[in-house]
Amino acid sequence: MSLTILNVLAAVVAAIAFAALNAAYLVWAERRGAGRIQRRPGPNVNGPFGLLQPPCDGIKLMTKQLMIPGGADKALFMVAPVLTMIPAIASFVTIPFSNTIVAHSMNVGLLMVIGFASLSGLSILFAGWGSRNKYSVMASVRAVSQSISYEIPLFITAITVVLITGTLNLHEMSIAQAGGFWNWNITPSLASPLMPVSFLIFFICVLAETNRAPFDLGEAESELVAGFHTEYGSMGFGLFFMAEYAHIVIGTSLITILFLGGWGCPFGLYPGVWWFLLKIYFLIFSFILIRWTFPRTTIYGLLNLSWKVLIPITLFNLLLTAGLLKVF
Repeated sequence: MSLTILNVLAAVVAAIAFAALNAAYLVWAERRGAGRIQRRPGPNVNGPFGLLQPPCDGIKLMTKQLMIPGGADKALFMVAPVLTMIPAIASFVTIPFSNTIVAHSMNVGLLMVIGFASLSGLSILFAGWGSRNKYSVMASVRAVSQSISYEIPLFITAITVVLITGTLNLHEMSIAQAGGFWNWNITPSLASPLMPVSFLIFFICVLAETNRAPFDLGEAESELVAGFHTEYGSMGFGLFFMAEYAHIVIGTSLITILFLGGWGCPFGLYPGVWWFLLKIYFLIFSFILIRWTFPRTTIYGLLNLSWKVLIPITLFNLLLTAGLLKVF
C-alpha cells in the first residue's frame, strides 16, 4: 500500500515537471510553427533557434507581481488557476505511456480521465465570474457551453470504444490493440464499420474541449480581449497556460490509447514508449497546423456542429456497433 502511494506521489511530481517543460517547449514549437506556416519569423534571438525563449518567458512570469482587480471575488480568482491545473496533473497518473510506464493502472481509468476533464469548465467559470470583468464572464459562459456541447459526443464515442474493447482500463485497451495497425480501433471491422468516423469525431471533440482554434471561443481575442483570463498576470496566467498544454497532451493521449494502439508499433514490432510519444506529438503538431491554418468559427456554428451533426452521428454509431456486436 505504501509503495503504491509512493509511486503515485512520484508520478505527480514527474507530471508537474513534465507539464511545465512540455508547456514551455510546445509554446516554442507553436511559435516557430506559426512563423513557418504564416511566413513570418518565430522566436530566433534567445539561444540557437530561440530555444532559450521559453525559460526567459517563465522567469518573467514568475517574477511579476500577481495583481487582483478591484471588486473581484478573491477566493474564486485565486482558486481558478489551481483548479484548472489539478485535473490535468491527476489525469497523468493513470495514463499508460507503455506496458510498464504507468503510475497507477485503474479499472475505471477512462472514466477518471473524462471526469477530471469536465472540471476544466468549472475552473474557467470561476475565473470569469471571479474577475468581475464583463468580457471574462461572457467568455467563461461561452467556454462552458462549448465544453458541455462537445463532452456529449466525446463520451458517446468513448462508450462505443468501451463496447468494442470490453474494458474501461486504459492499459488493457492498449494491450487489446497489440499486433499492428490492423488491430487498432481506428480500422473498420464487421462489428464496428464506422470507427474511422468515430476517430474523426473524437479528434474534433478533443480539439474543442482543449479550447484550441478554430474552437477557442473562450479566448476570442478579437471579440473578448483575452477571454476568461483577461485579468490574470504572473503565474496565474502561467498556470492557465500550462494547463492548456497539459490538457492537450491528455487529450492526444486518449486519442492514441482509444484508436491508435497506445504504445504499439504500426507494424507489430518493437512496441514502447517512443511510439506513444511519437503518436501524441504528431497529433499535437496537427493541432498546431489547424490553429494557424483555419479561422475561428462562430459560437452558433460551433454549437450547431455538435448538437445537429456530431451527436446524431455518434448515437447512430453507438447503436449500430451495439447491434453488430450482438450479431457477430
